[in-house]
Amino acid sequence: MPFYRAVLRTLKAEGLPFLVGGTYAMAHHTQIHRATKDLDLMVMREDWPAVARALRRAGIYTRLPFPHWLGKAISGSGLVDIIFSSGNGLVPVEHGWLERAVDARVLGFRVLVCPPEELLWSKAFIMERERFDGADVLHLVLRAGRSFDWPHLVRRFAGHERVLLAHLLLFGYVYPGEAAIVPAWVLRQLAAAPIETAPPGLRLCRGTLLSRAQYLVDVERWGFIDPRVEPLGRMSRREQAIWTNAIQQHWSRRARPAV
Repeated sequence: MPFYRAVLRTLKAEGLPFLVGGTYAMAHHTQIHRATKDLDLMVMREDWPAVARALRRAGIYTRLPFPHWLGKAISGSGLVDIIFSSGNGLVPVEHGWLERAVDARVLGFRVLVCPPEELLWSKAFIMERERFDGADVLHLVLRAGRSFDWPHLVRRFAGHERVLLAHLLLFGYVYPGEAAIVPAWVLRQLAAAPIETAPPGLRLCRGTLLSRAQYLVDVERWGFIDPRVEPLGRMSRREQAIWTNAIQQHWSRRARPAV
């Protein structure tokens, strides 16, 4: 906690724009409080150099392990993830996030918290074998959906309407008595969205937008195109390789025996 406060204090003193996301944002919007080993802050990608310099001047070590997604501030066992996109590169932090942010108090500081629509947008694509954020999505709808800017949320999923539709259909299954939280027009509009087909001869697998690991066989062995990578997506080949190579490191850390 002292380290988290030091990071927040530094960024506020420097006047750098940031949002609090992750567990603290979920707690603010849903009142679900759970233990966390890190603090997630969201900044625009172009602000990362200034954020890193400010933290280093304050004696806080920073690094940029994933240039397309996040940097880190580290002190001993303390860790702050400084996020400027989703892992799939599809959900960049933009000015609109800051304009729609919510005032809150976190760790004793007045800060801006990630708006619920953008928090849902980023979580909707996390469908890994070891992590599925669907419950977070449904809890956001349940607890904050009555005040959602639904037109804005639907626009966020332009071209990916079926991802949002899948979550909202599941919401009606999980909470049959609360289904009216989702406006009927939202379901109709999402269901009516045209199915976007790939150009002739282009075998596209959008599974990599949902899981970095589970659809690698499609793009590495079965000849499908990875939509995360330029020119279709935002990630460079180098960034995609860094993100993919980290999968084994992630599983190695999870497999270490407790001591």
